[in-house]
Order: sequence, then C-alpha cells, then structure tokens
Amino acid sequence: MDLARFEQVSEVEWRIAPFGKMRVPAVIFADAALVREMDDKVYEQLTNVATLPGIVQAAYAMPDAHWGYGFPIGGVAAFDADDGGVVSAGGVGFDISCGVRTLHTGLAADDIAPLKQRLADRLFARIPAGVGSTGELRLDAPEMDAMLRGGARWAVDRGYGSAADLERIEEHGCMAGAEPDKVSEHAKRRQRDEIGTLGSGNHYLELQEVVEIYDPQAADRFRLRQGEVVVSIHCGSRGLGHQIGTEFLKQMVIAAPGHGIALPDRELACAPIKSALGQAYLGAMRAAINCALANRQVVTHLAREVFADVFPGTHLTLIYDVSHNTCKLEPHTVDGRTRRLYVHRKGATRAFGPGHPALPGDLRDIGQPVLIGGSMGTASYILVGTEAGMARAFASACHGAGRAMSRHQATRQWRGRALVDELASQGVLIRSPSLRGVAEEAPGAYKDVSAVVEAADHAGLARKVAKLKPLVCIKG
Repeated sequence: MDLARFEQVSEVEWRIAPFGKMRVPAVIFADAALVREMDDKVYEQLTNVATLPGIVQAAYAMPDAHWGYGFPIGGVAAFDADDGGVVSAGGVGFDISCGVRTLHTGLAADDIAPLKQRLADRLFARIPAGVGSTGELRLDAPEMDAMLRGGARWAVDRGYGSAADLERIEEHGCMAGAEPDKVSEHAKRRQRDEIGTLGSGNHYLELQEVVEIYDPQAADRFRLRQGEVVVSIHCGSRGLGHQIGTEFLKQMVIAAPGHGIALPDRELACAPIKSALGQAYLGAMRAAINCALANRQVVTHLAREVFADVFPGTHLTLIYDVSHNTCKLEPHTVDGRTRRLYVHRKGATRAFGPGHPALPGDLRDIGQPVLIGGSMGTASYILVGTEAGMARAFASACHGAGRAMSRHQATRQWRGRALVDELASQGVLIRSPSLRGVAEEAPGAYKDVSAVVEAADHAGLARKVAKLKPLVCIKG
C-alpha cells in the first residue's frame, strides 16, 4: 500500500481519517515495511468496516493484516448494542474460535532428539489431520448439543483432561450463552465425527523448542525455560463453524435492507445486535466457540497419550488456550467511560493485561499469555498482555504471520516434497496427509512473523516473552 494514503501517528501506527460514510477512523498497527506489503484490499476493507452502525472508537488492523472475507484478517472492531451496533459473521470469520493452545512437556530438546522421528510418526498416526479428517468420537444428537453447550468442560467431564486444564482456557473452557438450537442440523452433521481432529489449511500440532527469552519475569510465571520443548495446537470449530458462518452470512445479506443497513460490501453482512437474527447468530457462534474449545481439548488428550507412551511419566500441562476468531461482549473504557462492547476479533488475539478478572488467579498479576503461531518451519512467539495494551485496539494483538500470497500462488512456486525435505535438513520434521497442503502453507507464503511480533510489541499491543523454534509439525 502507498504510505501517502495514511497519517503517520508513530513508527508503528497509521491512521485513516474518516471520509465518505466512515463513522470512525481506521488504524493500522505495523511498521512501514509491513504496511507497504499489505494489499490494497486491507485499506478498502478496513475503511468499509468503519462505516458499520454502532462502531466505537476506530476500526483496527493488526501487523499481520491481509485480505479476508468482508473484514480484513487481523481486523478488530467493537460495537455498542445500545447505539444500534451490529454483529457481523464476516467479522468473526468462517473458522469460528480458531485458536492456539500451548502446553509444557517438561522435556528438553536434547531429551526429544533421539526419539523425534518416532514421536512425529506416532503423533501423525494418532491425531487426524487434513481435509475431511474424522476422529474416533462420533456424537449423537444429545451429545452434540451437550458438547456445544459445554465446550472443554464437556470434554473434561468425559475423561479428556482434568479440571486443572479449564483454569488455563479462555472462558474457563466454556462460553456462556451458547444456543445449540440455533445451529442447523446440517452444521451439526458436518461436525458429528470431527471432534479431536486438526483439519486442513494452516492448522497444526507442533513441537517447539524455547530458543529465546525476552521477559524473564513473565517467562518464569509461564514456566518457560530456554531449551525446553512445548506443544502448540492450532485448530478451530471445523465444519460446524464454517457452516454457521456460511448460513448466517446469507441470512444477514437478505435481512440488511429491512434493518436499514446499506452494506458497502455484501461480505460485510451484519445484523443489529438486538435483532432476532443478531441474537440467533450470537447463540450459534458461542456454540461454535465451545466446539473449538472441545476440539482442542480432545486433541490435547490424544497428544498426551502419545507422549506418555513414548516418554513414560510425561504429562503435558496447559500454559494457555486463546482464540482469534470471535465476537465477545467485554467492558472497555472509551473516553473515560466504561462501556460493554461486542468486540470482533478476526485473526486477532485477545490480550488482557494484569488485573483483568477474566484471567486465571495465578496469572492475574502478570497478564494473559498471547500465543502467536508462526508458519510451518518458522518461529512462533509467546507474548503477554499489558496494562497499556488494554487501551490499544480493545486489548487485541496479532495472531500469526499473516499470508503474503494466496494458496494458489504458493503451489505455483513450491512443491510439497521438496519443502518436506528442505525442512528436514533444517531439523524440522513435517508430517502431513497432503503434499499439496504443505506447498500451500510454505513458510515463504507468509509474512515475516518476527517482524509482525516486533511491530505488535513496539505498538504496545502486547509484550514479547519468548521465541519458539519448530522441531516437529503435524500439518493439516
């Protein structure tokens, strides 16, 4: 993008003053190089978001922002229901509650090395991955509804983990307000045997070595030590979330004129929060959040079984689990007044600072772990939410590297087999059911995650704690 289109506020903040039908400014947090790399669609989509009814303060984009459906991926916007605010299915995305959870193994990289090949093979055999992947769980109608209401708590109640896990999961493992009856039977059928699976695209289970510590105090509280290995799981609500997004987007497009909403883009379909359609979407979306939390909980259980078999006596303990495709009702201070806002984060991670009541008691004084996934073969990061960051973009940070090119472009430039061999030569073992999928997710198809994280840190969105290097990647 052309930097001349922006007012530069700082090295990492760029502002677009309201014009046309924009109700609020648009703001991008990124350094100049990252902004230049962003496609013009980010500018167009972000300024479109700023036209929506009831939007508060500004429409924001994170350093990893790129073109998405309606909202840019990496987009953040908050709406006030009492001021005609809307909820947008495009502002949440199709993979509802896609997120990352990271776990301690208690093992050093040197402990893993002799059995790395075996561990990679066993994890790949045990955890279903890829397009249409299915698991061993098959939910009948009552169990489906119980899962959609209960989330990770449902999974723990059925033996997939322990109550201690729930303390380290966003919403304590269960999103309140879920309404399974607002989820279509078609969406439920799609999910019937997909709990405990990674899915395809950029989803993964990765073994990562902690290679650098930036904030010793926060790292100590998160029990992160240089040279130790963690497991990160990145997946979401699978077919159920996608179906909910598809169905409600269609309904919102049709209903918009009746609510007096003139959409600048059909993909920005939305409904007033207080409308029957808006409330139905929120109920279904919250059920999908629970689906994603249950999914990551069951995948965790499967990974624990593999580790206990390969390394007897090992138990993976949860550092944190946080989503990056959601709409949540949260209190935020705007112009000196606390308001309850519906915060859309699409490809953006919640980053609550110290003292926030939603955080686990033993982390409340340090802040929320902010888990940033890298692309296959590159670094990932753990950050921490800060007090200053609470006032920046409604306590939000980036979620990953962000794509720099389409999947189609990536397959024209890379071959899966060659990538697997190249990464193996660098000490990263890749296991995937699809070599085409590996090519689509080539590290070169993404932005520089280190530059993205540096910009987020510099902008005050969250503070760097640790850098992680991949050792094994089970790729969907």
